[in-house]
Amino acid sequence: MTKRVINRREILRLGGGVAAGALAVPFYARNALAEEPIKLGSLLDGSGALGLEGKRMIQTTEYAVDLLNQGGGLLGRPIKLISYDTQSTMQLYTQYAQELALKEKVDVIQGGITSASREAIRPIFDRSRTLYFYNTQYEGGVCDQNVFCTGSTPAQTVNHIVDYALKNWGKKVYIIAADYNYGHITASWMKKFTEDGGGEVLGTDFFPLDVTNFSSAISRIQQAAPEFVLSALVGANHSGFYRQWDAAGMKSKIPVGSSVFGLGDELTTMDTSTTDGIVTCYGWYNNLDTPASKAFVDGMQAKFGKDVTDLSELDTATYEGIMLWAEAVKKAGTVERMPVIEALESGITIDSPTGKVTMDPATHHTIRNTFLAQPKNRTWEIMATFPDSFPADTGGRCNLIDSPRTNKQFTPDI
Repeated sequence: MTKRVINRREILRLGGGVAAGALAVPFYARNALAEEPIKLGSLLDGSGALGLEGKRMIQTTEYAVDLLNQGGGLLGRPIKLISYDTQSTMQLYTQYAQELALKEKVDVIQGGITSASREAIRPIFDRSRTLYFYNTQYEGGVCDQNVFCTGSTPAQTVNHIVDYALKNWGKKVYIIAADYNYGHITASWMKKFTEDGGGEVLGTDFFPLDVTNFSSAISRIQQAAPEFVLSALVGANHSGFYRQWDAAGMKSKIPVGSSVFGLGDELTTMDTSTTDGIVTCYGWYNNLDTPASKAFVDGMQAKFGKDVTDLSELDTATYEGIMLWAEAVKKAGTVERMPVIEALESGITIDSPTGKVTMDPATHHTIRNTFLAQPKNRTWEIMATFPDSFPADTGGRCNLIDSPRTNKQFTPDI
């Protein structure tokens, strides 16, 4: 195993060096800047419906690359970040993916937010043999030798939300979700975990990402009379559901658990009457009380300003994707794709803001801590910790060590 520890003092020192400008760059780093750069491509939504989540992921990418360059780069070479704002548009995802892979010939791609965007660009990187990291909490199941996923999956998170709900709220649930593969597959996992726990799904509704009015959906839920609601709604438009749910007087009557809520700026922009008590489960929360977590928040605020208060798992998973790739490059001694893949498949572990994170060789997903939490007066109240959570929804069916040619996405059997 290869292990890299970046402590609080180092992050602050390096982050401060970035802010101070080129004169603060150490001598060995200035030498590295004279070498041929390693190219890291980034595809993220800085605007559009997913801009809420994408803005901080873009900043985290810049922050992580700056940390590496301030430390001398990789293999004595600087890292050149080539990034595009995909504007929450699939056409731009495919256009920029081809540009990064074929024109820029980048050494690695870090990016994609929705599962739809991932599936639009993943075949491009498979064909061009460009290593790809998908750093978003998602529905699980991707099994592709060329792809590494750092975000949490339903077996690491959604099952804990459902378990909590069945024990504390009742057995009858209504599911609402985004109308694309993330929402559909996550809703299937919600149904499976509910039924496995002895619960019953009374109904399921799916909504396109541009839907902003949920009055008819709220009426259907009221008529069904569930004991709780599970939400896999996504993006800025869908955040309107939670305000409308509160305004309809439903917040105090039927509790809500969500697989996505709080990954943007909901806690800072919504009333506490809307947010408090919505149960979530992620791989990190921005008030996690550990030195490494605090150092990450402090470093991001030192670089981008004190208003960076809405960091989420999307950001730490982005950070981890870059750092896991960097450790693999160091171990491989090259940026060539197959040696880096082999290094990642050796069980590389890093200490990150979220705790210990290990790349599982067989699934190309991370083994990581996850946490159950709910908002309380604009901060996260962490209710439970699940250490070393394994991506069991993908594990057991995906084994890229034994079957490296597998290229598919597994879905739950219900």
